[in-house]
Amino acid sequence: MASSYDGPWPARKVRDEFFNYFRQHEHTFVRSSSTIPYDDPTLLFANAGMNQYKSIFLGTVDPNSERGKLKRAFNSQKCIRAGGKHNGTIPTIHTFFEMLGNWSFGDYFKKEAITFSWEVLTQIYKLPKERLYVTYFAGDPENNIPCDEEAKETWLALGMDPTHVIPSKFNFWEMGATGPCGPCSEIHVDRIGGREVSHLVDADDPTVVEIWNNVFIQFNREEDGSLKLLPAKHVDTGMGFERIVSVLQNKMSNYDTDVFSPIMLKIQELAGARPYTGKFGAEDVDGIDTAYRVIADHVRTLSFALSDGGVPNNVGRGYVLRRVLRRGCRYVRKKLGAPIGSFFSSLMPVVVDQMGDVFPELKKKQDEIKEILDEEEESFSRTLDRGEKLFDQYATRAKEAGSTELNGADVWRLYDTFGFPVDLTRLMAEELSLTINETEFETAQERSKVASKGTFKKDKGDSVKLDVHDLAALEKNDAIPKTDDSPKFQLGNITVQVKGIYYNREFLTSTANIPEGANFGILLDRTSFYAEAGGQEYDTGNIVIDGATDFEVTNVQSYSGYVLHTGHLKYGQLNVGDEVISSYDELRRWPLRSNHTATHILNFCLREVLGDHIDQKGSLVAPTKLRFDFSHKAQIALPELAKIESMSVDWIKRNVKVYSRDVDLKSGFKIPGLRAVFGEAYPDPVRVVVLEYDVDEITKDLENPKWRSTSIEFCGGTHVAKTGDIKDFVIIEESGIAKGIRRITAITGQEAQEATRVANEFKSRLDELEASSGKEKDAGLKALTVELGQADISVLIKAELKDRLAAVRKAFDKQIKEKEAALNKAAVDALVTYFNENPDSEGYFARIDVGGNSKILQNVVMQGKKLGKAVYVFSVDAEGGKVAHANYVPEAVRTNGFDARVWASKVTEILGGKAGGKEDGAQGVGVNVGEVETALKIARESYPKGK
Repeated sequence: MASSYDGPWPARKVRDEFFNYFRQHEHTFVRSSSTIPYDDPTLLFANAGMNQYKSIFLGTVDPNSERGKLKRAFNSQKCIRAGGKHNGTIPTIHTFFEMLGNWSFGDYFKKEAITFSWEVLTQIYKLPKERLYVTYFAGDPENNIPCDEEAKETWLALGMDPTHVIPSKFNFWEMGATGPCGPCSEIHVDRIGGREVSHLVDADDPTVVEIWNNVFIQFNREEDGSLKLLPAKHVDTGMGFERIVSVLQNKMSNYDTDVFSPIMLKIQELAGARPYTGKFGAEDVDGIDTAYRVIADHVRTLSFALSDGGVPNNVGRGYVLRRVLRRGCRYVRKKLGAPIGSFFSSLMPVVVDQMGDVFPELKKKQDEIKEILDEEEESFSRTLDRGEKLFDQYATRAKEAGSTELNGADVWRLYDTFGFPVDLTRLMAEELSLTINETEFETAQERSKVASKGTFKKDKGDSVKLDVHDLAALEKNDAIPKTDDSPKFQLGNITVQVKGIYYNREFLTSTANIPEGANFGILLDRTSFYAEAGGQEYDTGNIVIDGATDFEVTNVQSYSGYVLHTGHLKYGQLNVGDEVISSYDELRRWPLRSNHTATHILNFCLREVLGDHIDQKGSLVAPTKLRFDFSHKAQIALPELAKIESMSVDWIKRNVKVYSRDVDLKSGFKIPGLRAVFGEAYPDPVRVVVLEYDVDEITKDLENPKWRSTSIEFCGGTHVAKTGDIKDFVIIEESGIAKGIRRITAITGQEAQEATRVANEFKSRLDELEASSGKEKDAGLKALTVELGQADISVLIKAELKDRLAAVRKAFDKQIKEKEAALNKAAVDALVTYFNENPDSEGYFARIDVGGNSKILQNVVMQGKKLGKAVYVFSVDAEGGKVAHANYVPEAVRTNGFDARVWASKVTEILGGKAGGKEDGAQGVGVNVGEVETALKIARESYPKGK
């Protein structure tokens, strides 16, 4: 079933012919937007081709930008819809899919769009017109929306059978509760042919599927729910790529096409499973075909989302990606019986080979995608089997009790301790004809959140620490040995024994009497947790007895060799002597390793660029950043900083191995180029961490000067296996913290890549602002200046952008001043000319085109004052929707009781807003822009004549 396709319509040709057609019809190719919509907070993922054109449809696009100049466009948009149907059970539904589309922005409309669709399907793809069915909007009399007769008549004029042109009351598309909207016309195809199936259109029949939708954006939905015709009408179309391929390849399922067959074959090879046979539902007796589909679907989703900068985590879209991966892992392990840890990263290259030429970001990010997939999969592999075993216990318990419902608290426990997303547990329950008690689940979830908040507050104010008296007691207690923490340098969980329980300044034998939610400490005989030391933050994680107890570790500190794990019990009880699983959070440890090794690289590069006087004065290694304090008298110049960053990145690109082992302290100090913190008391033997050279090789030739060419440090921290694991390195701050001490803050990995993306976004915005003008440019420059100052991006790029921004601002201010001076001169000259030509006139009443500039109005008023003439001038700020106005009343007129403030009040009655001033002159700002001429007339008529 998963054999390669050798017919006339391979998937690549289907896409290429679509592209060629619209190129020939004067459409511009616009590359697919990212699946991660960074600039649209309303979306988790890009879920339609129109997402990147929303600013055009909403009318907010900058008309001077590339996007603002678009008239016709086409592309294949990467889409992700992760909302419930992405389970491999429906032949035409996918989590990730391509949407072939063409667009018109105020250019062509219904007739042309429908004709394009017809020609592509019948002339390019040569589908028999007898197999095509179309729907059009039937109208909505209740809301006064007419039937879309134009779409109907266009289809009929093209030769469609009238019985295949079907009205539908559902064919009306809306972007949201308000905004652009309009009728649409869907195209459906009968996969079988030779029959009449109008009644199966939109009936969820797998043999009659929708393949293309033409949306005609002609209305705007107002706040009151009414519809107004748009001044510019748009076309937004989308055709499901995988669906049209299946139709052209005469397959009943998208999964049977060459879009998926290479992936299916690779899954079979990796898992050693039986071949894919394309069965659904009850026919898929062993569930293996469903597993093939889920895995194939999910590897595409993950490959594209990760290539666009998505990162699995516990929040929002990151959690969706983690759920997708973990669901896929479970199918690999449970249904195909294959080991997990690197399965998806081994499958991903097939996706890259298939689609990397159309979407080059896949090739560019292939190494990063692999690393993230492995990191996530390896983390889940350590809890999957344990979690499934526990699930089986819960399921058995429910069935023995005669229940068809899983306890919701148990389901929450599977998520909280073992990382099982609830939808995965729900799926596992459905396989056994069980449901989940949702109310109990939500109660347990809320209870956990409340407990975590309370624990967080306690961690801040009531930390658990061992003092000198506690340590003295421990030294005398043979039952509690010092902790063997050597497993912290290894990967994975270990089984250990509880040796001590410390609460309220006492060592207990059980947690039975410790209050619920209270913070306390656990001492183990061995631990895989890293205790805070050497600037590196502590690990977090769990100490677990599967199915019985979960102690959440929120802090780890070492006291004279005793490693105290501080946290609280989520559930269950612990006793001294219990055998437990020590499980640190690998997803937190991973970036800590990267940042620690990057700190060593930075230390080495600082010495290479600035000199041997560089001494470490402090450091912080956190999951999201690293900070390094060092001795140096002056601020580091940007060229030197660039060299330090470039040299650090080179070390990462070289991907050298990182070696470490214990060396006797005296020998360690003999190594040339060794970096150690002055005044630090090191243990003997001491752990030595070296880049590129094996420690064994160094110890055989201790004083060889070539060791100075690499980073060698005394260090007890955790590190990456090779420098390439760090991925990237960006310096985001360089500052002074004390006399003669400088500080560098840097980021690595995903944080560095995100900083680079944000920096590129700033560059693009500045490019657009340079091409803009007027108040839009002024407001944009002000906003960008503030945002740039607060941004955590490369300090080098920030300096470059600030210089560019300053230059653009200077040029803009100069332009504004010159323009303002010209406008000011013209306005003042106009008044002088008026009185030269009309010397007997008592006043100057005018509307001046100076964009509502009140300063220029005052200058005109001052010129009138010099001439002893009355003045009332107005100017409209069209963008701001305001009217500035100012007046002057000569002394001779004032003595007769006429007041400038009263005069202005008459104008304010017309324009609205406020006005104020003195008896000889007043000024104000009105809001009724359309009443300027009326206000000007009132000003002229209300001025006393002949006085």
